[in-house]
Amino acid sequence: MSEDSPASLIPTDSPAPLTPEDSAASLTPADDPASVGTGKPPLLFLCHRIPYPPNKGDKIRSFHLLHHLSQHFDIYLGSFVDDPEDWPWAPEVEKFCQGMCLRPLDARLATVRSLRGFLSGQALSIPYYDDAELKRWVADVVAAQGIRHAIVYSSAMAQFLPSGGAGFRRKVIDFVDVDSDKWQQYALQKPWPLSWVYRREARCLLALEQALAEQFDAGLFVSSAEADLFHQLSPATAHKIGFYNNGVNCDYFDPEFDRDAPQSSPFPAGSLPLVFTGAMDYWPNVDAVVWFAREVFPALREAHPALSFNIVGGNPARAVRQLATGPGITVTGRVADVRPYLKHALAAVAPIRIARGVQNKVLEAMAMARPVLVSRKGLEGIAARDGEEVLLAESLADYQRLLADVLAGAYAPMGERARSCVLQGFSWEDNLPEVVFLLGEDNAVPRYVQAATQHG
Repeated sequence: MSEDSPASLIPTDSPAPLTPEDSAASLTPADDPASVGTGKPPLLFLCHRIPYPPNKGDKIRSFHLLHHLSQHFDIYLGSFVDDPEDWPWAPEVEKFCQGMCLRPLDARLATVRSLRGFLSGQALSIPYYDDAELKRWVADVVAAQGIRHAIVYSSAMAQFLPSGGAGFRRKVIDFVDVDSDKWQQYALQKPWPLSWVYRREARCLLALEQALAEQFDAGLFVSSAEADLFHQLSPATAHKIGFYNNGVNCDYFDPEFDRDAPQSSPFPAGSLPLVFTGAMDYWPNVDAVVWFAREVFPALREAHPALSFNIVGGNPARAVRQLATGPGITVTGRVADVRPYLKHALAAVAPIRIARGVQNKVLEAMAMARPVLVSRKGLEGIAARDGEEVLLAESLADYQRLLADVLAGAYAPMGERARSCVLQGFSWEDNLPEVVFLLGEDNAVPRYVQAATQHG
């Protein structure tokens, strides 16, 4: 089991090829569930997506959670691979696991399978992830290893706990976001019949989240704002709902990352680049860049012709790719390293209009000491001060005023203050012990609940 620091585990080169069949044969201990552990308590870790490489929001959090827990438990990981490009990284995940079962997930087949939820009354995400082989592996490994501790990452994965988790000494669920509220936001943005489907999913997911909060010993979210929202939605379980903040690997996201081997700017000489980073097949990101490109950027570029808008991230949706036909707009697709784009940017923009949780893109840009123009929704869960560490922008007028100030040098010290904010409040080493505490201590309650009780 690797004890490498997370900084050394962020991928920079592609690994050797590995197919789903190779992975299932070599990395799934379903045929040997009684494999010998290291003496640490065994822990079942269920995650909806392989937690590697840590190159997008949910995988960044799940990877650091896996890395930290592996120092305290023998990990038995059950997860899915929904991107063929992730299969070659399976051996990296295995370094942190005593046993592992990865199952292929075809999004098209899973979407068809999810329709069963209309007949069963379930949230569609439950049949979407239904998998008999994973259920069998979990049951076998729990019995063979005598596993009595479980961490579930994402509500849809709770279905794989044998007997609903009965017999486990401690079980903790990381909801990450209040997904039900996110689907409600989706419903407000979509026409019928999608709006009806999304409202239904929001209702069903809320019922599932409430039931799981009752079933588990503790439930965690990505920020105090998410935990507070769920306290309102599920007051009966507020006594065991807490949060742990995401972290940022500030050794990696360091504006001086290339001090020993300087990298050239990825932008043309003389340009004034604005940068948006993220997974560009994720609808809130698509919505954000389309809105910015259509409603904000043309006026900004008219006033400042050297401006460019650079959309940096993998799997750009068709609506995103089409933006590249606009003057000054570049869609990069997947890049090997996002840091040069951030380091050489005039500013990062995060015009998020639909959000739950914490935007890692904002934290990473702050860690790279860049000015960040961000919406209120994009700043949720991040305790950064407007005008000091970030710049709040909601409208074209906001962007016009703030960009003129950035160009005039009015916010020159902001980058260092932003990086300091991240260093102080978003450390994985400081935040993840909360999960170990909740898994390891009988009758433990989240520290957020303890603090609220003391101040109540």
